[in-house]
Amino acid sequence: MLKGINPLLNADVLYALRAMGHGDRMVVCDTNFPADSIARQSVLGRLLRIDNVSAAKAVEAVLSVMPLDTFVDDAAIRMEIVGQAQEVPPVQREVQAAIDRAEGRSWPLVGVERHAFYEKAKTAYCVIATGERRFYGCFLFSKGVIAPDAE
Repeated sequence: MLKGINPLLNADVLYALRAMGHGDRMVVCDTNFPADSIARQSVLGRLLRIDNVSAAKAVEAVLSVMPLDTFVDDAAIRMEIVGQAQEVPPVQREVQAAIDRAEGRSWPLVGVERHAFYEKAKTAYCVIATGERRFYGCFLFSKGVIAPDAE
């Protein structure tokens, strides 16, 4: 165990989060997402897991150590519901709340059409599969920067 690190963040996930650079994207997905096949196309090339937890709990853990990118308008992306692009299901509202808590302010969660989401996911640095069983529990996050300490 490490002091101050969310215990959901296993060694493989921490390695990937540390290795990512500014602007790199990561996927946090539900159990129905084609996680392994997409992960094989990612920069890391293999699937990571945070099992037996909701998407919101996994996102909360990840964002406890990773800042979101303030240089882009789509640093947090959700997969849109097919045929109902404007509808935001409970799983996505829970993740929105986790994002807002982590960032200390309201942060836009941008909707992207399902197939466009898959294409963006293929270019991600890594894919983290969760135990989320609700549909549309799939998200993309862009890593931001941590500013130097003020002098």
